[in-house]
Amino acid sequence: MGELHDRMQQDLILRGMSPRTQRSYLATVRGLAKYYHQRPDTLSEAQVQAYVRYLIEQRQLAPSSVRVAVMGLRFFYTQTLHRTWTNLPLPKRTKTLPEVLSREEVAQLLASTATLRERALLMTTYGGGLRVSEVVRLRVGDIDAARDMLRIEQGKGRKDRYTLLGPRLLVELRHYWQVYRPTPPWLFPQRSKPVPMDPTTAQKLDYAAKRRAGITKAGGIHALRHAFTTHLLEAGTDLATLQRLLGHESVTTTMHYVHVARSHMAAQGSPLEGLPDPLPPR
Repeated sequence: MGELHDRMQQDLILRGMSPRTQRSYLATVRGLAKYYHQRPDTLSEAQVQAYVRYLIEQRQLAPSSVRVAVMGLRFFYTQTLHRTWTNLPLPKRTKTLPEVLSREEVAQLLASTATLRERALLMTTYGGGLRVSEVVRLRVGDIDAARDMLRIEQGKGRKDRYTLLGPRLLVELRHYWQVYRPTPPWLFPQRSKPVPMDPTTAQKLDYAAKRRAGITKAGGIHALRHAFTTHLLEAGTDLATLQRLLGHESVTTTMHYVHVARSHMAAQGSPLEGLPDPLPPR
């Protein structure tokens, strides 16, 4: 794309889009240009709509992936090219519930890590309810031992927040630091360069630990954030507190976990349990 790529990237940076969003949006427009073998600024609105249908019908991308692609195309044509297109609707979100790891499964996962570094990474993700993009960018100075908190700098939505640390995680991180002496300022730097660990690496470490633990539930490292939230909700933590710990913009997002927390199911159990014993079948 050349000059168009540079213009779009500058627009993304100016609007404060995260590096991950920048990569996704730019990749979408590159895919569009490759599909038609044309510069994307020469395509009609009908051609772009046809490309979105191709993503849905031929490539059979998940609705969430199609939504990201449509938002990337919208950004390129409205913000970079300043066009006023309106017929690129977003697919409806699919309403799914995560497969939540039990406390026993989280313990099994942590026990199945291959190194102290991997265990510290996954324990921090679960202990603080962090996104993978947040845990890999933690700095040593973000550990506030005096206040028993972890500071998350510029998390999703460009917001700072504090989340839980806890004595057990603090002991683990001190042990990890003494053994590995990670390259400052990062808590989990890459092995060969003084930069944060790549999120893909963190995902691979989680998947490897899951395989060793024999855990077959779906989900990558983000499942630890789901488990953090669900386990706290089951323990009685209120939604407003969870919203602040997770960094959610709206409590409505946090409320989704009510549907998977066992403590918020009917306390008396299934109504079947209250029926008298049936007569034996004939």
